[in-house]
Amino acid sequence: MGRGKLRIYLGAAPGVGKTYAMLAEAHRRVERGTDCVIAFVEHHKRPRTEVMLHGLEHIPRREIEYRGTVFPEMDVDAVLIRRPAVALVDELAHTNIPGSRNAKRWQDIEELLEAGIDVVTNVNIQHLESLGDVVATITGVRQRETVPDEVVRRADQIELVDMSPQALRRRMAHGNIYKPDKVDAALSNYFRPGNLTALRELALLWVADRVDEHLREYRVEHDIRATWQARERIVVGITGGPEGRALIRRATRLAEKGAGGEVLAVYITRSDGLTSASPGELTVQRTLVEDLGGTFHHVLGDDIPAALLDFARGVNATQIVLGVSRRRTWQYAFGPGVSAIVARESGPDLDVHIVTHDEAAKGRGLPMARGARLSRSRAVWGWLVGVAGPVLLTLLLDGAAPDVGLANDVLLFLTLTVAAALIGGLIPALASAAFGSLLLNYYFTPPLHELTIADPENVVALVIFIGVAVAVASVVDLAARRTHQAARLRAESEVLSFLAGSVLRGETSLDALLERVRETFGMEFVALLERESDTGPWTCVSSVGEARPPGRPLARPEDADVDMPVGDRMALALFGRVLPAEDRRVLSAFAAQAAVVLDRRRLLGQAEQARELGESNRIRTALLAAVSHDLRTPLSSIKASVTSLRSDDIEWSEADRAELLAGIESGADRLDHLIGNLLDMSRLQTGAVNPLIREVDLDEVVPMALGGVPEGSVILDIPENLPMVSADPGLLERAVANVVENAVGHSPEGATVLVAASAIADRVEVRVVDRGPGVPDEAKERIFAPFQRYGDGPRRAGVGLGLAVARGFAEAVGATLNAEDTPGGGLTMVLTLRPGARRPPAGAAPAPKTHEVRPAAP
Repeated sequence: MGRGKLRIYLGAAPGVGKTYAMLAEAHRRVERGTDCVIAFVEHHKRPRTEVMLHGLEHIPRREIEYRGTVFPEMDVDAVLIRRPAVALVDELAHTNIPGSRNAKRWQDIEELLEAGIDVVTNVNIQHLESLGDVVATITGVRQRETVPDEVVRRADQIELVDMSPQALRRRMAHGNIYKPDKVDAALSNYFRPGNLTALRELALLWVADRVDEHLREYRVEHDIRATWQARERIVVGITGGPEGRALIRRATRLAEKGAGGEVLAVYITRSDGLTSASPGELTVQRTLVEDLGGTFHHVLGDDIPAALLDFARGVNATQIVLGVSRRRTWQYAFGPGVSAIVARESGPDLDVHIVTHDEAAKGRGLPMARGARLSRSRAVWGWLVGVAGPVLLTLLLDGAAPDVGLANDVLLFLTLTVAAALIGGLIPALASAAFGSLLLNYYFTPPLHELTIADPENVVALVIFIGVAVAVASVVDLAARRTHQAARLRAESEVLSFLAGSVLRGETSLDALLERVRETFGMEFVALLERESDTGPWTCVSSVGEARPPGRPLARPEDADVDMPVGDRMALALFGRVLPAEDRRVLSAFAAQAAVVLDRRRLLGQAEQARELGESNRIRTALLAAVSHDLRTPLSSIKASVTSLRSDDIEWSEADRAELLAGIESGADRLDHLIGNLLDMSRLQTGAVNPLIREVDLDEVVPMALGGVPEGSVILDIPENLPMVSADPGLLERAVANVVENAVGHSPEGATVLVAASAIADRVEVRVVDRGPGVPDEAKERIFAPFQRYGDGPRRAGVGLGLAVARGFAEAVGATLNAEDTPGGGLTMVLTLRPGARRPPAGAAPAPKTHEVRPAAP
């Protein structure tokens, strides 16, 4: 049985009609005879959505009890037993109640798909994991329920449910989305026109990227090489020179003129060892293009214009941005520049922009000899000048200027030999000298048209010509070799300097280092292999590159084009080409650094494990101390009181019996409090706290947290028009209760603790103010650590878990808890929460509620 198909309705915000569109699709399929059921749909009491539920089969929901409340969830087992052709599942990013089959609803959907059931679902753009930070910046609300982008990208169909911000706000105002009492708050907060416009743009761009992926796959499958200008995509050709930054900025400005424009910077390196560009400058340009929203690509190719055009057509680019050549005027004698060739060969489907810059016409080095590893075109031109040049010169002198004299003829031929050396290196120059001497002897040295020389002076002249030609060619070749060696040494020094700097900075990114190896040596694929023993199998620790060449296994380092061992149990494997011997010196430095990075990463992991073990041991030791003393004290008190009550030797009065029973109750309460804190800390340490975030009123939660404080010890100040906050009510209540109990316990006799709430900018603060001894600045963080009691407080202060549990619960609901000094003495605990919807004031501005907390009368 094959995997089921997934269809997703994607919306920009709640209320755009995703569920309605999903139900309409279900009705269409049922009319066509498809077995379609509702696995889980939440209509949110919207009348039009409720109407669409009629006529569709519903799978009963599974009810799960959590913290005394029953929650309905999708019954995955019931859907699998029913096995419909299509299942409708609402809210893809939903987090299931603890105790469910899976933690997330998208995981439930994966099970249905694996069972061969088609699924139709929906999700809002703000729930995509990669857009969480962007959405939080726009709306000020952090989405806790997210779904991995890859889950949505794998969908067989994605349909955008679009609606203009104005239309969505009208729907909101008409009560079609939220209840009337929440409409004003929603319109003035999350559903502001600017927020909706930004979310809509995010949704449109995300879907456009998905469509672009499908288009690229289609073009590859059908081998379509021509550019389809469906979207502006600009390729920037950079050389590693300083002008690259200007080109990247210019391309970015061009992309901004068109909606959804994309910039791709590409650097093309020849397959001839270390790249000639500065690694530092390339790193700067890579960072620049990524900061501007583009991407950086490294391509291997000997024919730079052809490689650039192939890349541009491969990514369906519409424009190419290149810089004006840095060649000097005389260098154009060796052929047109890359810009001219790309412009000529681009065709009608690619626009080429030639951008001026400050480095134009300032010159750039030309590889001139064998040591410089000349390109094929340079070698061909060198041989043409060295061999064909003397022939053409002979024809010219013999026909048009036969009487210029042997000395002038020798100088002209010597000029060609020098030109051959400059262009093609030593071998073409030597060939030119030998061939030219023969032509001089045969055509211009008496007796003519014979390979003999009658005049001894002419013999000397030819010998001098050959000697000067060989000497000049050797000098030119030596200079080119030295230039190439200097460039190579400079590149090597920059690479080694980079490696030394990374060691000093303590960098631990192995993938970044391997990517640097691939770019430096122009490889296609680089992997770091390791084995546990000298004879054990090799395993790949990390790798970078597009893909390993097909048919090339990676069972051992020797399978690669280049392998660089690091000891007996580690090696670098490179695919792409064979490196010359001089490049292996730098490669060995990279290999050694890769081993260092891997060891450092493992040591950091071991250090983290050791830290966690040390923390666990510390907590375990403190727990034993707490059990042995803090828990033993109330147990002893309870046992003494019970023993006294059961004693037959003493006749207790009613007042004495009441006092003993009160002592038992007090000890039991203290035990309950201590054990509760211990259990809470255990939950926090094991990550077993699963908050259920929803909008709550502080004036409903905070008073419930004050039930355990003495009469008249707390003053509560919470304005009625305070916004609701996003939190788990139970966890928030426990956090506030622990903070208040701590403040009351450290306040002087008869002093009161103030609990005040206020809305400040984009946050809501709850401040618990006491007049106790306070805490110095250096200890303000330490008091939140488990089993910490600042100032060696009395044993009645507990085991030192109250503030640790309070901060843990606060962080679990997305809040923060910090300590500040109280003006005039004391300590203020500040609990900062994320606001939800703001409650509109009823009538005139209300005064804050201020009252003392008193227990109910017995």
